[in-house]
Amino acid sequence: MDALDLLLRVTHAVTALAVVLLLAAAGRSAARRLRQPEVIGEITVGLLAGPAVIALFGKTALDALLPGPVFDLLKLFGEIGLVLFLVGLAHKLRIGPDRPPRRTVTWVAAGSLVPPLLTGLLLTGWVTLTAGPAVRGGAPLPAFVLMVAVAMSITAVPVLSRILADRGMGESAAGRLALTSAIAIDAVGWLMLTVAISLGAGDLSGSLNSARALLFGAVCALAIRYALRTRAARRFCVRLPRSAAVALGASALGVALAMEHMGMTAILGAALVGLAVPGDERAPWAGAVSTVSRSGRALAPAFFVVTGITVLTGAFSAASWPLIVVAVVLGCAGKLVGGYAGARLGGLPRGTAWRIGALVNTRGLTELIVLQAGLSAGILSAPLVLALVVMALVTTAMTGPLLNVLDRRDERRARRRTERLTGRRPGERPDRHRSDRDKLPVETESGTR
Repeated sequence: MDALDLLLRVTHAVTALAVVLLLAAAGRSAARRLRQPEVIGEITVGLLAGPAVIALFGKTALDALLPGPVFDLLKLFGEIGLVLFLVGLAHKLRIGPDRPPRRTVTWVAAGSLVPPLLTGLLLTGWVTLTAGPAVRGGAPLPAFVLMVAVAMSITAVPVLSRILADRGMGESAAGRLALTSAIAIDAVGWLMLTVAISLGAGDLSGSLNSARALLFGAVCALAIRYALRTRAARRFCVRLPRSAAVALGASALGVALAMEHMGMTAILGAALVGLAVPGDERAPWAGAVSTVSRSGRALAPAFFVVTGITVLTGAFSAASWPLIVVAVVLGCAGKLVGGYAGARLGGLPRGTAWRIGALVNTRGLTELIVLQAGLSAGILSAPLVLALVVMALVTTAMTGPLLNVLDRRDERRARRRTERLTGRRPGERPDRHRSDRDKLPVETESGTR
């Protein structure tokens, strides 16, 4: 390949990326108009872009727009964005000192984790008994069960944080508990994801390769952690914050790509680097983490488009609507009921408990990352990923409307309470004549008053 061909290919890929980013902006605008989190519109438009081109113009048109080498570059852009974004996501899993009571958090986290894991077992049982080999796939049963359970139990911390900020619930009891519990749930989820991918290797050599990759990632993460604790690193972050962000992003990409080359998904490498960054938000490197995460977030729409083309295009033809319905029902039941039950066992009132159930039902981008890891590892099939993608979109889109319903219910109860206490409806003016009569002198045994 000469320099001119390489330049044309890169230009084509950058142009495709620009179109993808414009589509993402349109999706965010549509989501705002529908009073949904912006990421919902971004994910939906990205996932459906490729299948829509195929449905309207055919597969030949998509191949002309995104030929193989250009698609590979776009996929690389998406992977880079995913790795950089995961650094910030994993960093948020480090719980700070300002958090709700431990007992309540434990109950909420347990309620939001254990029932969804059980619904994952139910879904794997349903797939094994009723679906064909194309849906079940050929992964070992323990890896398959664990991966589906993780996919059903994840809560999207970034999307949840955005919803809480948009609704002004960041400092509310329900918001703080839901976010803290989601951080704990996702931390457990990443660990289970690691085990599922290791089990999916199947043979002893694959397990040894996975263990070697994890050991390599852990050593690199510890090295990064100790390096960031030095005075030299602090001074570097203060004096050259942009250079510090570039160094952190390059380190994350290096570790992630090395682990992927060793047989482990790059997602875990990025997560290990994010977890390695100390969790003090006032530390100098907090700005570098934020910059890296924002850069990844900007490139994330390419990941959605690539996922839509590689997964949904082939999965739509083999889509099982009963499977999609079962996945959505079980996904909603596990989080809504589990979150509510955990909050009630933690001593919270019913209104707060239902809000927590609605909030932890948010899955969003984190779910897509888990599904992509399961698909790349050969544990999840494309039709099952399609069903779980639909489940993730539905449960995330439900969060806002459910909270609106709970808000209106509380408003009605407040009005009825006001009517009982005052004897009149809220906003109703008191009877002036009655008020004047109350002020007239009254004859009593002790005289006139």
